[in-house]
Amino acid sequence: MNPYESKKQSFKVIFSEALMFLAVIITVVVLALLVSGYWLNSNFEVERNGMLQISSLPTGANIEIDGKASSWLERTNSSKILSSGEHAVTLSKDGYDTWSKQINISEGLLYRLHYPRLFLNERTSIPAFDAKKYSSATVSATHNSMLLMNDTTSWAYLNLDTTELKPVMLDISSVFSGVSMLEHADAENGEVTVGRFTGQILQANWDYDSSHVLFKVKNGDSIEWVLLDVNDAKKSVNITKEFGADFSRIEILDNNSNNLLAVRGRSLHKIDLPGRLISAILVDNIFDFDHFHNEIIYSTTENIVGYFKIGDTKLTELTSTPAPAKVAISKFYDNKYYTILDGSTVSIYRQDAAGEKAAFYELSFSPDHIKVGHDGEFFLFTKDRQIAALDMEAKAVREWTIENDYGWLDNNMLYTINDGSLIVYDYDGLNRRLIADGVSNHFPATIANDKWLYYFKGTELVREIIAD
Repeated sequence: MNPYESKKQSFKVIFSEALMFLAVIITVVVLALLVSGYWLNSNFEVERNGMLQISSLPTGANIEIDGKASSWLERTNSSKILSSGEHAVTLSKDGYDTWSKQINISEGLLYRLHYPRLFLNERTSIPAFDAKKYSSATVSATHNSMLLMNDTTSWAYLNLDTTELKPVMLDISSVFSGVSMLEHADAENGEVTVGRFTGQILQANWDYDSSHVLFKVKNGDSIEWVLLDVNDAKKSVNITKEFGADFSRIEILDNNSNNLLAVRGRSLHKIDLPGRLISAILVDNIFDFDHFHNEIIYSTTENIVGYFKIGDTKLTELTSTPAPAKVAISKFYDNKYYTILDGSTVSIYRQDAAGEKAAFYELSFSPDHIKVGHDGEFFLFTKDRQIAALDMEAKAVREWTIENDYGWLDNNMLYTINDGSLIVYDYDGLNRRLIADGVSNHFPATIANDKWLYYFKGTELVREIIAD
């Protein structure tokens, strides 16, 4: 081979490899910039953007951004790069109502909207269950179960996920202390029944798999705690009787209610129900506590906020407060957060941030309760009908006042019943919609299976299909 040709060939190989290497470097840099939110605008100027990820119930809603349909983001359950700053998002779908929100996109960050719900405009109410024998009801945290209660010893459990609702009858005569087993005549229909529930239900909380309801009941001057097994009432546990103790507060610790956290006197304990054991004192002088699986955050009457794990005897002091504080622990994305409510001041700490505050907010009122959203994406701070909604995605608080007592229609939506009108709101009070009339205000409403809306008309439980 000609030496000149050999050198020329070597140069071509080196040049080609250099170009390939340079192309790889440029591609990696461009991808890294894109992932970080950098983009060329219409004027070919580099600007840093954020990303909107949006889904809806039902799926496939049309999307408008700032009043314009997007050629890149035509339907929900997709993502789009947006310029940083405020944007108006509107969702619509043929045959449904609309949903809208003003959002603020941050440079280089993802903004998720995964809770918007649209309702069919034309819906028919179908009688699903005659509840004339019942005076109240409670809905599970998963919104797929309902327990109907009355002043007899026969209550009814309903699985709301089934097309045909068939009640499972529960005999609660041996579960609660506030029960009379004398004969009673029903003046309305002339029936004679044996067994009356005479207690006053103060609280009813479901576990996470909808198999148990934890009741706080007042009998005369005494308080009784009962864990009712809705699958088999005979397996229910009267916690007050079982442990011979007066508990001021009990919380379910795990999915199937095998373990509880209980306050006796001023001390926090763990209750092992299968083993019928109550632990030694976990924390003394307890004021408030919350848990995320086996992780506990607590505050004391001595103004200390601390943290520990079940099974670990070490208590870690997080901070001190001017007065006893309300507390919560939650997970958002992959991070855990401690939330401390001291009067009207909300402080949020990231668990792995070595005690540095992740956020700080001053409210216009002093709430007495904290509720953490289903996925940790929001907090509600409430006092009576005053609500402060903290949106962790938007990093913003919106305060609003609800007109009446409220409940949860699903994991992200509140409802009120005002003069028979069923009105729904997003957790932040936005997207207010009236969706039913003639609704009974002493029974709950709920959405099951993301498809059926349940509410009561008189004593009739009715169902509406809200999504195709």
